[in-house]
Amino acid sequence: MARTRAADFDDKRRGILESAAAVFAKRGMEHASMAQIAQENNVSKALLYHYYPSKELLIFDIGRTHLVELEAAIQETDRPDLEPRVRLRRLIGGVLENYRTAADFHLVLLNGTGSLSDAQKAELQQMERRIVKAFSDVLVDINPALAKGRPGVTPITMSLFGILNWVYTWFKPSGALSRDGYADMVTALFLDGMTSLDR
Repeated sequence: MARTRAADFDDKRRGILESAAAVFAKRGMEHASMAQIAQENNVSKALLYHYYPSKELLIFDIGRTHLVELEAAIQETDRPDLEPRVRLRRLIGGVLENYRTAADFHLVLLNGTGSLSDAQKAELQQMERRIVKAFSDVLVDINPALAKGRPGVTPITMSLFGILNWVYTWFKPSGALSRDGYADMVTALFLDGMTSLDR
Protein backbone atom coordinates (compact mmCIF):
# COMPACT_ATOMS: atom_id res chain seq x y z
CA MET A 1 0.00 0.00 0.00
CA ALA A 2 1.35 3.42 -0.96
CA ARG A 3 2.39 5.71 1.83
CA THR A 4 0.08 8.71 2.22
CA ARG A 5 1.61 12.18 2.05
CA ALA A 6 1.59 14.24 5.26
CA ALA A 7 -0.63 17.33 5.25
CA ASP A 8 2.39 19.56 5.84
CA PHE A 9 4.59 17.80 3.26
CA ASP A 10 4.99 20.87 1.04
CA ASP A 11 5.73 23.19 3.97
CA LYS A 12 8.39 20.83 5.29
CA ARG A 13 9.85 20.42 1.83
CA ARG A 14 10.05 24.17 1.40
CA GLY A 15 11.71 24.57 4.79
CA ILE A 16 14.29 21.96 3.85
CA LEU A 17 15.00 23.69 0.54
CA GLU A 18 15.50 27.06 2.24
CA SER A 19 17.76 25.59 4.91
CA ALA A 20 19.76 23.61 2.38
CA ALA A 21 20.17 26.61 0.09
CA ALA A 22 21.48 28.65 3.03
CA VAL A 23 23.97 25.92 3.98
CA PHE A 24 25.12 25.46 0.38
CA ALA A 25 25.53 29.22 -0.07
CA LYS A 26 27.56 29.50 3.13
CA ARG A 27 29.72 26.36 2.90
CA GLY A 28 29.76 25.54 -0.80
CA MET A 29 28.24 22.54 -2.53
CA GLU A 30 31.16 20.20 -1.92
CA HIS A 31 31.65 21.00 1.77
CA ALA A 32 28.01 21.10 2.86
CA SER A 33 26.75 17.82 4.29
CA MET A 34 23.30 16.35 4.67
CA ALA A 35 23.90 16.32 8.44
CA GLN A 36 24.53 20.08 8.43
CA ILE A 37 21.41 20.65 6.36
CA ALA A 38 19.32 18.54 8.73
CA GLN A 39 20.71 20.43 11.71
CA GLU A 40 20.05 23.81 10.08
CA ASN A 41 16.43 22.77 9.48
CA ASN A 42 16.11 21.18 12.93
CA VAL A 43 15.05 17.83 11.48
CA SER A 44 16.57 14.35 11.68
CA LYS A 45 18.79 13.03 8.92
CA ALA A 46 16.23 10.25 8.43
CA LEU A 47 13.49 12.78 7.73
CA LEU A 48 15.78 14.74 5.39
CA TYR A 49 16.56 11.57 3.44
CA HIS A 50 12.83 10.80 3.29
CA TYR A 51 12.37 14.02 1.32
CA TYR A 52 15.70 13.98 -0.53
CA PRO A 53 17.60 10.68 -0.84
CA SER A 54 20.75 12.46 -2.09
CA LYS A 55 22.49 15.81 -2.05
CA GLU A 56 22.28 15.94 -5.84
CA LEU A 57 18.47 15.65 -5.77
CA LEU A 58 18.38 18.43 -3.21
CA ILE A 59 20.58 20.70 -5.35
CA PHE A 60 18.44 19.92 -8.40
CA ASP A 61 15.19 20.74 -6.59
CA ILE A 62 16.61 24.01 -5.27
CA GLY A 63 17.55 25.04 -8.81
CA ARG A 64 14.26 23.85 -10.28
CA THR A 65 12.21 25.56 -7.56
CA HIS A 66 14.08 28.82 -8.13
CA LEU A 67 13.41 28.70 -11.87
CA VAL A 68 9.76 27.67 -11.45
CA GLU A 69 9.17 30.61 -9.12
CA LEU A 70 11.08 33.03 -11.35
CA GLU A 71 9.14 31.93 -14.42
CA ALA A 72 5.85 32.26 -12.51
CA ALA A 73 6.81 35.78 -11.40
CA ILE A 74 7.59 36.73 -14.99
CA GLN A 75 4.30 35.29 -16.28
CA GLU A 76 2.36 37.04 -13.53
CA THR A 77 4.04 40.37 -14.28
CA ASP A 78 3.93 40.17 -18.06
CA ARG A 79 1.40 42.28 -19.95
CA PRO A 80 1.69 41.54 -23.70
CA ASP A 81 -0.95 44.20 -24.40
CA LEU A 82 1.35 46.99 -23.21
CA GLU A 83 3.79 49.03 -25.27
CA PRO A 84 7.04 47.00 -25.41
CA ARG A 85 9.17 49.43 -23.38
CA VAL A 86 6.56 49.48 -20.61
CA ARG A 87 6.27 45.71 -20.82
CA LEU A 88 10.05 45.33 -20.43
CA ARG A 89 10.01 47.57 -17.35
CA ARG A 90 7.31 45.38 -15.81
CA LEU A 91 9.31 42.23 -16.52
CA ILE A 92 12.44 43.73 -14.98
CA GLY A 93 10.43 44.74 -11.92
CA GLY A 94 9.00 41.23 -11.63
CA VAL A 95 12.46 39.66 -11.69
CA LEU A 96 13.83 42.08 -9.10
CA GLU A 97 10.86 41.43 -6.83
CA ASN A 98 11.38 37.68 -7.15
CA TYR A 99 15.07 38.15 -6.34
CA ARG A 100 14.15 39.76 -3.02
CA THR A 101 14.23 36.40 -1.21
CA ALA A 102 16.03 34.19 -3.73
CA ALA A 103 19.74 34.91 -3.17
CA ASP A 104 20.67 31.51 -1.72
CA PHE A 105 18.60 29.63 -4.29
CA HIS A 106 20.26 31.62 -7.08
CA LEU A 107 23.75 30.84 -5.78
CA VAL A 108 22.96 27.13 -5.75
CA LEU A 109 21.67 27.33 -9.32
CA LEU A 110 24.82 29.15 -10.46
CA ASN A 111 27.37 27.05 -8.60
CA GLY A 112 25.80 23.70 -7.80
CA THR A 113 24.60 22.18 -11.03
CA GLY A 114 27.94 20.67 -12.06
CA SER A 115 27.21 17.54 -10.04
CA LEU A 116 23.81 16.95 -11.66
CA SER A 117 22.96 14.35 -14.28
CA ASP A 118 22.72 15.32 -17.93
CA ALA A 119 18.94 14.91 -17.77
CA GLN A 120 18.68 17.21 -14.75
CA LYS A 121 20.91 19.83 -16.37
CA ALA A 122 18.84 19.65 -19.54
CA GLU A 123 15.61 20.22 -17.61
CA LEU A 124 17.04 23.30 -15.87
CA GLN A 125 18.46 24.64 -19.14
CA GLN A 126 15.09 24.26 -20.83
CA MET A 127 13.49 26.34 -18.07
CA GLU A 128 16.23 28.96 -18.32
CA ARG A 129 15.70 29.20 -22.09
CA ARG A 130 11.98 29.91 -21.59
CA ILE A 131 12.81 32.69 -19.13
CA VAL A 132 15.38 34.21 -21.47
CA LYS A 133 12.95 33.98 -24.40
CA ALA A 134 10.31 35.94 -22.49
CA PHE A 135 12.76 38.85 -22.38
CA SER A 136 14.22 38.29 -25.85
CA ASP A 137 10.77 38.50 -27.44
CA VAL A 138 10.15 41.90 -25.84
CA LEU A 139 13.59 43.19 -26.82
CA VAL A 140 12.92 42.19 -30.43
CA ASP A 141 9.59 44.02 -30.27
CA ILE A 142 11.51 47.11 -29.17
CA ASN A 143 14.24 46.67 -31.79
CA PRO A 144 13.34 44.22 -34.58
CA ALA A 145 16.88 44.43 -35.99
CA LEU A 146 18.02 42.24 -33.09
CA ALA A 147 16.28 39.28 -34.73
CA LYS A 148 18.39 39.54 -37.89
CA GLY A 149 21.71 37.77 -38.23
CA ARG A 150 24.49 37.53 -35.65
CA PRO A 151 25.16 38.24 -32.87
CA GLY A 152 21.40 38.41 -32.46
CA VAL A 153 19.28 38.99 -29.40
CA THR A 154 20.66 36.30 -27.08
CA PRO A 155 23.84 38.11 -25.96
CA ILE A 156 21.81 41.27 -25.48
CA THR A 157 19.29 39.44 -23.31
CA MET A 158 22.02 37.71 -21.30
CA SER A 159 23.69 41.09 -20.73
CA LEU A 160 20.45 42.37 -19.25
CA PHE A 161 20.29 39.38 -16.91
CA GLY A 162 23.91 40.03 -16.00
CA ILE A 163 22.92 43.50 -14.82
CA LEU A 164 19.93 42.17 -12.89
CA ASN A 165 21.87 39.35 -11.26
CA TRP A 166 24.38 41.72 -9.68
CA VAL A 167 21.58 42.98 -7.44
CA TYR A 168 22.38 40.04 -5.15
CA THR A 169 25.86 41.41 -4.52
CA TRP A 170 25.37 45.07 -3.81
CA PHE A 171 21.71 45.99 -3.35
CA LYS A 172 20.74 47.04 0.18
CA PRO A 173 17.01 47.33 0.98
CA SER A 174 17.77 50.14 3.42
CA GLY A 175 19.72 52.13 0.82
CA ALA A 176 18.64 55.22 -1.07
CA LEU A 177 17.60 53.25 -4.16
CA SER A 178 14.41 51.16 -4.02
CA ARG A 179 13.82 48.07 -6.13
CA ASP A 180 11.31 50.01 -8.21
CA GLY A 181 13.83 52.81 -8.61
CA TYR A 182 16.46 50.32 -9.70
CA ALA A 183 14.03 48.73 -12.18
CA ASP A 184 13.45 52.20 -13.68
CA MET A 185 17.20 52.81 -13.78
CA VAL A 186 18.02 49.49 -15.46
CA THR A 187 15.29 49.98 -18.07
CA ALA A 188 16.53 53.47 -18.95
CA LEU A 189 20.18 52.44 -18.90
CA PHE A 190 19.58 49.40 -21.07
CA LEU A 191 17.31 51.03 -23.63
CA ASP A 192 18.57 54.63 -23.73
CA GLY A 193 22.12 54.55 -22.35
CA MET A 194 23.85 56.13 -19.41
CA THR A 195 23.39 59.70 -20.60
CA SER A 196 19.62 59.29 -20.34
CA LEU A 197 19.85 58.93 -16.57
CA ASP A 198 20.44 62.65 -15.88
CA ARG A 199 16.99 63.53 -17.16
